[in-house]
Amino acid sequence: MDLEALLKLNPEKIDAQKAEPIADQLKKEINKHNHYYYIKDNPVISDADYDRLMHNLEKLEKRFPELVTEDSPTQRVGAPVEGGFPTIEHGEKMLSLQDAFDYDGLKDFLDRVYKDLGHDDVEFVVELKIDGSAVSLVYEQGRFARGATRGDGITGEDITSNLKTIQSIPLRMLEEVPFPSRLEVRGEVYLGKEEFARINERRQEEGLAVFANPRNAAAGSLRQIDPSKTAKRKLNIFIYGAVGDGALDIGAHDQMLDYLRKAGFRVNPHVEKLKGFSQIKQYCQSWEEKRKDLAYETDGLVIKVNDFSYQRKLGQTSRNPRWALAYKFPPEEEVTRVLDIKVRVGRTGAITPVAKLEPVTVAGSTIANATLHNEDEIKRKEVMIGDWVVIHKAGDVIPEIVKVIKERRKGEEKPFKMPQKCPVCGSEVIRPQGEAVRRCVSLACPAIQFEAIVHFASRGAMDIEGMGPKVVRKLIDRGLIGDPADIYFLDYDAVISLDLFKEKSTNNLLAAIRASKNQPLSRLLFGLGIRFVGQHVAEVLAEEFEHLDQLMDAQYAQIEAVREVGPRIAKSVVDFFSQKQNQKVIEKLRKAGVNFSARVQKKQSKPAFEKKTFVITGKLDSFSRSQAKALMEKYGARVTSSVSKSTDVVVVGKDPGSKLDDAKKYNIKTIDEQQLKKMLG
Repeated sequence: MDLEALLKLNPEKIDAQKAEPIADQLKKEINKHNHYYYIKDNPVISDADYDRLMHNLEKLEKRFPELVTEDSPTQRVGAPVEGGFPTIEHGEKMLSLQDAFDYDGLKDFLDRVYKDLGHDDVEFVVELKIDGSAVSLVYEQGRFARGATRGDGITGEDITSNLKTIQSIPLRMLEEVPFPSRLEVRGEVYLGKEEFARINERRQEEGLAVFANPRNAAAGSLRQIDPSKTAKRKLNIFIYGAVGDGALDIGAHDQMLDYLRKAGFRVNPHVEKLKGFSQIKQYCQSWEEKRKDLAYETDGLVIKVNDFSYQRKLGQTSRNPRWALAYKFPPEEEVTRVLDIKVRVGRTGAITPVAKLEPVTVAGSTIANATLHNEDEIKRKEVMIGDWVVIHKAGDVIPEIVKVIKERRKGEEKPFKMPQKCPVCGSEVIRPQGEAVRRCVSLACPAIQFEAIVHFASRGAMDIEGMGPKVVRKLIDRGLIGDPADIYFLDYDAVISLDLFKEKSTNNLLAAIRASKNQPLSRLLFGLGIRFVGQHVAEVLAEEFEHLDQLMDAQYAQIEAVREVGPRIAKSVVDFFSQKQNQKVIEKLRKAGVNFSARVQKKQSKPAFEKKTFVITGKLDSFSRSQAKALMEKYGARVTSSVSKSTDVVVVGKDPGSKLDDAKKYNIKTIDEQQLKKMLG
C-alpha cells in the first residue's frame, strides 16, 4: 500500500490475514517520517497526515494485540539519538501525550479517568500546547547543570551549550523558594512567529531551504553543533513541569507551576483549573480563534489531572501518562487550483515565485496566493499551472502548497519557468552557484527601492532620525526619492510639502540627513544593503580598505583574503559594485558629500569635546540623541551609553533616567540642552 492508501485506511475493516502486513507497512512509513522529522529536521508530510498514520497503527494494534512489537512506533516517545552530541539519561522518562482530535476523544479520556479513580470529583489543569521542541533541564543545588532533547524518552542529546544561549532559561534558580539538591525541569523550546518569519526570509536570501514550521525551526536550532548559530536565533521557552528528588512538598500540578514561576522559570500565563467535560470543552473552543493572536504557535491544549496522588494512582503506559491528554485543534487544509504562477521581488532582490490560487478559506482567512519559495521547490513538489493542490498555513501563518493532487491532472497543465531578467526593472537576474534563489542585484530596481531606502536610513546604518517607513513611502509616492542617494538632495520645500511634517519636524529631519553624511564607511557599507554584508562584516571591510573607492577597485582575490570574509561575501561585494545602477548611486552619494572614509571626518576640533566622554540622558527638544551624538563625535567627543567614573560630562534632557543619579553619585559634571547647543555653536 502507498502513503495515500495508508492514510485512508479504516483499521476497523481490516481482517486478521491482512492485519500483519499492513501493520508492518504502517510501522515502516512512520519510522521513515520519524527520521525526517527528528533527525533530518525536514518533515515531508503534514502533521495531520503523520497523526493519521499513527492513529491507524494504534487502532490496528488495539484490535490485534499480537501485532504490538517492542520496536513499534507506538511504543516509543520520539526518535533515536543520532550523531553529533553525547547522550544524557533522563531522571524520569519523558513521555509523549495521548492525542484527541475531537471532543468525543476528550470525553472518552475524562470518562476513563473518572472510572479508574472511582469518582468524578476531579480537578484538571488546562494549558496551551506549545508547538516547539521538548527539552529537559537539570538543576543541581539550584544551578543549571545540563540539558537535553527528549530523544527516545529515556535518553536525549546533550545540548547544554545551545540551551545556555536561550536568555529565558535561568542559569540559577531564584532563592525566593527552597530548591532540592536535584531538580529536572521540563519545557518546550519554541520560536515566535516573527522570528520564524525572519529566519525563513534570511534562509531564502541565502539560497537555503526554508523551515516548514516554527517547531521544525526550533528543533533544528537546538541541534546546531556551533552554539553561536543557535544564539543568533531568538529561541524562547515555556516550562510546563518538573520532577525532583522528593524534597519538594508539592501536591498538585498548579502548585508546581506556581513554584516554578517563583523560582524564576518562564511559565505560560494561560493556565486554567477546570472541572467537567462542558467547562473543558468550552475552554478549548475559546482558544480555536484566540490562538491566532498569540506571538507563538500552539496546536492544541493539554489537559492534566491536577492532584499528584491521583496522577500516581492512574499511572502510565510505556508511552503515555494516563492522567494527561493533548487535545489537538483541527488541522486546516483545503484543496484549490493553481490559476497562475507569478514572481515578486523582495528587498534583497530575491525573485520569489507565488502561486495565484482560486480563493479558498483556510484557518479563518481567504487565501488567494501561496509562496513557492524558489524554482527548486517548484520542481520538488512538481507544481504546474492548472494543478489541483492541497494548501495549508505553514505555522498557521504562511499560506503554502503541501502537495499536488496528480490524479486530477487532465494534461492541460503548464510547467513554469523562472525569468532570466528582473520582471520589474529588466536587470540581469543572478543565481549564485549552489543557491536556490535567483535575485535582481540592481539597487535602483523600483521593487526594492522602498525596503532599500528604509534600511539605508535605519539606526544600524546611516541612522537618519525621522526617516521611517511612512516617510519613505510618502517620498517615493511623490516622486521625491528613488534610491538612497536621493535622500541627500531633499530640500525644505520638498519635505514640508508632505502632510506628515511641520516646520520643526522638517528642520529636524534635514538636520538628521546632514548629520548622517558624517557616518563612517562601515555604516555606509551596511546601509547599501550588499548581500551577506551585515554590520560586523561591514566593519571588517571598512577596517581593511579604509575608503569606499579602495573597496570598489579591489579584486575578488583581495576581498576574499580578508579575515572573516571568504568567497561568498567577496563575490557578493564584487557583483554589487559591478552593477552600473549601483555605481550611479555611489556617485550621487559622493556628489552629496557623504563620507566614504573609514574614519569620521572632523571639520574642526572643539576643546570642549576633544578627548572627552559624554553621556546623554532624557529627551532633547532641538535634536534627537543620535543627532546630538553625531555632532559631538564630529568635534572629537566619545559618546557612550552608560555613566562610569571615566565619564566627563552628562547631558541632561527632559525626564532623565538613572544616569543622572549615577552622575551625582560619581560627582560628574552635568549640562542641560541649552548649554550643549552653546558648546556646539
